[in-house]
Amino acid sequence: MTLPSADEKSWIVPRSLRTPGRARALLRKQLAEWGIGPDPAEAAELLLSELVTNAVRHARAPQGRDIGIRIARYDGVLRVEVADAGPAVKLTPQIVADTADRGRGLAIVAALAERWGCCPRRHGIGKAVWAEVSVRE
Repeated sequence: MTLPSADEKSWIVPRSLRTPGRARALLRKQLAEWGIGPDPAEAAELLLSELVTNAVRHARAPQGRDIGIRIARYDGVLRVEVADAGPAVKLTPQIVADTADRGRGLAIVAALAERWGCCPRRHGIGKAVWAEVSVRE
């Protein structure tokens, strides 16, 4: 069994409407411990919030399946990753009407992240959606 390095942290959280707020709180605490500056921390928080919200609202995962959150810091990059048991799908930012109150999540992710994408889940069924921001000084 491989233990996470000091520069990696993960949590399992329930899939509920409260989960995005809980995920943001967990992230803020960890980034403060790592001494991540305010600009990348704010970007990472927004990215994580959008990815968790998408997992809660759109994952089509079986009832009772939790969400995995992983953050990692390496080579001047901060990666936020959200895994769910829903099927892997092609993720494309939507173009929505100015008056729409939903549908901009992936467009926000694409605008804020230096890189982002989707891959098979590390340990089983489902997918992981990830986004990276620079933390270089």
